[in-house]
Amino acid sequence: MPKLSDIPEPRRSYLASLDCPEFESTPWVKSPDLKDARISIISSAGIHVQSDPDFEKKSADYRVIPGDVKGGDIVMSHISPNFDRTGFFQDINVTFPIDRLNELAEDGVVGSVGNNHYSFMGATDPRDMEQKARKLATLLKEDSVDAVILVPV
Repeated sequence: MPKLSDIPEPRRSYLASLDCPEFESTPWVKSPDLKDARISIISSAGIHVQSDPDFEKKSADYRVIPGDVKGGDIVMSHISPNFDRTGFFQDINVTFPIDRLNELAEDGVVGSVGNNHYSFMGATDPRDMEQKARKLATLLKEDSVDAVILVPV
């Protein structure tokens, strides 16, 4: 991700003037101890399984990534030209740390790993994602997920 100071004008001024929404930081519920928690991943890298449709510009939707998917079956269709994809191509765990999460579960650091994980397309106003995020919260609840690893990119 480039630094704002590295982006040429007038794009730099435009980005700096964008409204940044504020969200409460108080948790809605108390989660269990990490060693007992079921964890899923939510990324904003615009990644998905190859067979799923690409993300479109300003897409507020998400894609489901099954927990048993192979790294080679995941692609990135993030649209922003300012997004550096180099890390993703070198190690998928940069944007989707599934191997690290599975290792934490194997080592007993976390209780278990959710059946599914999710990705949004990050170049979207988060306020436009609310309806889809509420649906995703229902899916997480149905999978007994206690907490998520948020991977903002």
